[in-house]
Amino acid sequence: MPRAITRLAIILFPVFLDGCSSLLPRGQTTTVGPWQNFHEAQQVFDKIVPYQTTFEDLKKLKLDPESNPNITILNYSDVIRRFIPSPSANEEDLAPGVKECILAKAACHGYEVVQKSSTSKRYGNFWADFANFKRKTEVTGWSFNAVILVKDNVVIYTLIGGQPAIRELEESKNPLGPFQGGGESILRNRIPVP
Repeated sequence: MPRAITRLAIILFPVFLDGCSSLLPRGQTTTVGPWQNFHEAQQVFDKIVPYQTTFEDLKKLKLDPESNPNITILNYSDVIRRFIPSPSANEEDLAPGVKECILAKAACHGYEVVQKSSTSKRYGNFWADFANFKRKTEVTGWSFNAVILVKDNVVIYTLIGGQPAIRELEESKNPLGPFQGGGESILRNRIPVP
């Protein structure tokens, strides 16, 4: 009978360890906004036509600071800093809409749209992670950013960017496990800071 229990324990132990991976931490960071993914945001921006789309049209697309919390209003100096980062930058290299906005000074302003979503999930061996010997984390998600320049309530320039898909794998190994970094914290607590 004891031999049967030992065999059963040997068979069930890996199943128990595998089931523990669901106990690993998970996290999610999302910027609240109207789009669920990069492509939805891009489809909205594809509807904007420079020199035709008005500020009222932007409102209908939920691209105004009143209805979308992820929009930053850019004033004249913000626009200059964004498109002419250094005095050595050549103004002739700027897009026509950007030049027009800079020449219009206070009559032109911009909107910066930033929306992102990321999920982090730890995976691997629960006990190695729990004891801090080895931690693996997978981060997935997407990010979208755009700039809209508006002069006299008409869009004159748009620029979009971002990452349609984010996938990062992080792995940290600590040969001393829970004792890793313990010496540093002891020294930090013992040495007085001037």
